Amino acid sequence: MLENYFNYKKHKTDFKTEVMAGVATFLTMAYIMFLNPFILSGEFAGPEKGFFDFGGIFTATILATSFACFLMGFYGKSWPIGLAPGMGINAFVAFGVVGGMGYTPQAALGATLIAGILFLIISLTPIRAWLINSIPKSLKLGIGAGIGLFLSIIGLEIMGVVADDPVTLVTLGNLKDPLIILGCLAFVSMIVMEKLNIKGNIIIGIIAFSIIAWVSGLQKFNGIIGPIPPMTHLLDFDFNAVLTAGMSSIIFTLLFIDFFDTTGTLTSVANVSGKVDKQGKVEDIGKAMLSDSVGTVAGALLGTTTVTSYVESGAGVKAGGRTGMTSVVIGVLFLACLFLAPIATSLPKQIDGAALLYVAVLFVRNIVDIEWDDIAESAPAVLAMIAMPLTYSISYGIALSFISYALIKIFTGKFSSTSSAIWIIAILSVISFVVA
Repeated sequence: MLENYFNYKKHKTDFKTEVMAGVATFLTMAYIMFLNPFILSGEFAGPEKGFFDFGGIFTATILATSFACFLMGFYGKSWPIGLAPGMGINAFVAFGVVGGMGYTPQAALGATLIAGILFLIISLTPIRAWLINSIPKSLKLGIGAGIGLFLSIIGLEIMGVVADDPVTLVTLGNLKDPLIILGCLAFVSMIVMEKLNIKGNIIIGIIAFSIIAWVSGLQKFNGIIGPIPPMTHLLDFDFNAVLTAGMSSIIFTLLFIDFFDTTGTLTSVANVSGKVDKQGKVEDIGKAMLSDSVGTVAGALLGTTTVTSYVESGAGVKAGGRTGMTSVVIGVLFLACLFLAPIATSLPKQIDGAALLYVAVLFVRNIVDIEWDDIAESAPAVLAMIAMPLTYSISYGIALSFISYALIKIFTGKFSSTSSAIWIIAILSVISFVVA
C-alpha cells in the first residue's frame, strides 16, 4: 500500500531506503525536542515569571513536529522533509517578544497563529512567487546570518562563556567552571563529528557530555522516562494584545522568517533530490509550502512557536530519501519520544547553549554567497547581521536592513528598477519604529 501511495519506483527508492533516510534526518534534528522548551521556558535564567512552561512546550514541540511531518509526508508525498519549531524564531519570541518587550506567552502564540494564517493565505495565492522573486538574495542571506549571530550571543551567554559587564556590556565568563568547560568541549565535539560526517552530531554531543555531567555529579539526573507533561499552552491565546500597532512588526517578522526559511530549505532540498525542472521551477512546491504553513497554524494551536521546514532534511536526502515516507518516519520517531521529559529537564544549560552556538554557525556560514562586490547589496546585509545581536532583536535588524536598502536604491537612481515589495516592507518598517 505504501509503495503505491508514495510511488517508490518513480522516485527510484524503496521502503528500507526511506526508513533509513527518516532516521538520518531525525538524528540531525532531534535536538529541537530539548532545545525548544529550554529556550522558550527561560530555563537558563532560572524559574523566571513570564516565560513559557517547559513541560507544556516539550509536549507541544513533539506533537507539532509529528503532525507537520505527517502532513508533509501524506500530502506533500514527494517531499522528504522534516519540520519542527524553528530555531531563531523561538529565540526571537523568548528573548525579544516575551523577555524583551514584555508580552505574555499568550500574546506571542496569538501572533504566531496570525503569522501562520497569513503564510497559509500566501501559499494559496500568486503572492508566494512574487515575494520569493522580490527580495534580493544578499538581503535574505544577511538576515539569515544575523539570526545566526543573534543565536550565537544567546548561546554564549547560556554557556557562561560571556557574562554581563556594566562598562563593556559583555566580558569573558568564568572559564574555570567545570560545566562551562564541558559545554565548550561539547561544542568542539559537534564540529569534529560534522567534519567526520557522523550523523546526529548535535544530539550525540548533547547526550554524551550530559552523561559526563551526571556521572560526575555536576548536574542532577532526573531519569529517562516519565509521564507526558500536560499541554499548558493548548489554545492559549491573547488576541487583545495581538491586535495592537506594536504587534504588527512582530507578526511581520514571524511571517518573513518562516516564509524565506521555508523557501530556502525547500529549494535546497529540491536541488539535491532532483525536483527542479529544465525551466528552473521546483516541482510541487505549492504542496510543501502549504504543509509548512498549516504546520505553523497547528503548532500555535498546540502551544509552540513557528513550525518550519528544516535544512537538516538534507541528511535524509543524502541517505536516499525521495518521498514523503521519509517525513512520516521522522514524525513516528518524534512521537516515540513523548515520554522523555525527565531527561529533557536533566540537560545542563551549558551543553544546551553549546548546541545553540553550533546551530548559530550553520546560520552564519551562508554569508559567502552575499554579493560582496556590490556594496549597495552587501551593506544592508551586513547591517542586518550587526543589528540583530546588538539590538537583541531580529525584527529591528530586518527593519533597518530594508530601510537602508530602499534609501540606497533611491539615492543611486535605482528606484524604478527596485521591486515594490522592498518599498512596502521599508515603509512598514519605518511605521513600526514610529509607533513603537
